[in-house]
Amino acid sequence: MARRKRTSQVLEKAVRRAAGINSIDPNLDLGNGLTQPTFSTLIERMRTRENAYNSALSNLDKLYREMLQTERELADMAEHMLLGVATRYGKSSVEYGMAGGVPKNQRRKGLRGESPIPSFEQL
Repeated sequence: MARRKRTSQVLEKAVRRAAGINSIDPNLDLGNGLTQPTFSTLIERMRTRENAYNSALSNLDKLYREMLQTERELADMAEHMLLGVATRYGKSSVEYGMAGGVPKNQRRKGLRGESPIPSFEQL
């Protein structure tokens, strides 16, 4: 599932406000650094950073999908490698155990029909 991209309501509101202020005076200066050109510059910087963030999320999603695909390939090959060792040396061999398998003669056999918890009559 792809990560949700970010949209800024503050940015959208600022763009609408800048359009209104621009209709008053494109070079409006309210003092203390509050100018229409400075406001527009900050809006563009926010837009650029939001786009960069959303692009990074897309790249991260792509890397994640590639990693999962490689992980599936690795799991499949690891299983095939173990089966290859079993074919060459047998499932009861020391080599099979060295490759990560449980040799046939060392597997636990479950007791059928018996409950692991003793009943009241057995106590």
